[in-house]
Amino acid sequence: MDRSVQASRQGARFKPDTGPGVRMENETDVQPTVASAWQAKQAYAMAVISLVVGLAIGYLFRGSQSPAPRPVATVAAATKSPHAASGTGDQMPSLEQMKKMADDKAAPLLEKLKSDPNNSGLLTKVGDVYGATHQFKAAAGYYDKALNVDPKNVPVRVQFASCLYYGGDVDGAISQLQQALHYDPKDANSLFNLGIMRLQGKKDSKGALAAWQLLLKSNPQLSEDRKARVQKLITDVQTQSKS
Repeated sequence: MDRSVQASRQGARFKPDTGPGVRMENETDVQPTVASAWQAKQAYAMAVISLVVGLAIGYLFRGSQSPAPRPVATVAAATKSPHAASGTGDQMPSLEQMKKMADDKAAPLLEKLKSDPNNSGLLTKVGDVYGATHQFKAAAGYYDKALNVDPKNVPVRVQFASCLYYGGDVDGAISQLQQALHYDPKDANSLFNLGIMRLQGKKDSKGALAAWQLLLKSNPQLSEDRKARVQKLITDVQTQSKS
């Protein structure tokens, strides 16, 4: 399965208000080919194109220090868009159509950037727009520019890391999360995503466990249900390691 769809599947089960359910069983890891994922898994991807992941592989809570950006469009909005392909109401828009949607949404932001090119907030918003439509390379470029202006912005660095991961740069993504944790060692989203990336991108179960265990230890304010969900991931990995 393509990494972007695989991670989105996880995010759909681990979004801020509905919580996780990341499945470790029978997961496979292949090099990402975004276009093929949209072609081969259209029916499934349609359920996640509202991008409840908000680019991050799994967000623990709304209102945390790494909030997910607003999605550009939900499935319903995308499929009813004049840019969407003709056909039934549940037809999946193509990557080209999603890019057109992103370009239209980003246009007024890009116009503002012409007169204020170092505005990190605007750069981040453009990154959010392109990330929410799976234009990960473009999104990463804008997040990178935003971080050049505001390098200590942990939420943006988490987003940047996710785009790199979806684009196939696992090492670069992990490096960005480590940098985020340098600025905020307790950031729950950085630690959660680091665990996912180590497990699936590097097959490093020990590294994943260490990240999630640190997440629980350094975030005692987590609600009981979220603690249980992270613990479930830990238990699943430990069980697999023994099998």
